[in-house]
Amino acid sequence: MNAIFKLPLAAKLSIVAIALIGLWLLLSDDTVETQIQNQTNRTSDYAMTDFTMTVMDIDGTPARVIKGDEMAHYPDNDSTEIINPVTEFIERGQDTWLIESELGHTQDDSDTILLTGNVIITNKDNPSFQMLTEKLTLDTKQNTAYTDEHVTILSPQGDTESVGLHAALDDETINLHSKVKGQYDAPAN
Repeated sequence: MNAIFKLPLAAKLSIVAIALIGLWLLLSDDTVETQIQNQTNRTSDYAMTDFTMTVMDIDGTPARVIKGDEMAHYPDNDSTEIINPVTEFIERGQDTWLIESELGHTQDDSDTILLTGNVIITNKDNPSFQMLTEKLTLDTKQNTAYTDEHVTILSPQGDTESVGLHAALDDETINLHSKVKGQYDAPAN
């Protein structure tokens, strides 16, 4: 009879576990480790800390003011990352919107910015109105914001939740995508 059959059940299970772990280690994908290595080995060609940048419109008046703790450009993939960005959208005759997050990312010379981590959109003149999500894509050319993530909208009149939204900042319109629910307080007479 084979020697493995004479082992106690706990020893047999240990051998199977060791074999499975060894197989998993041999076959596991190390792309996460490679990505982490690539991230730590990246070098920026320029960076700024505690910065304020004003973007002018075609008439030479301020259209956006972007502030952040740190901004770095990476030439290997022509991307820019901003830590703790706060963007103020200025439009004459319109409300001024503030958008902040933990991280901002843009690729190439794109007008599209991906914001991630505790994204908050507020109206500068009415800070009691807020939209909260974890991921938001800004199209600075079209002045729109959109996400497919969970969104919470807080206002003095009540709260609304949705999965996904599309906001046109110039028109001050918001389209909620799905699973919309809300609670509103009726005004007192």
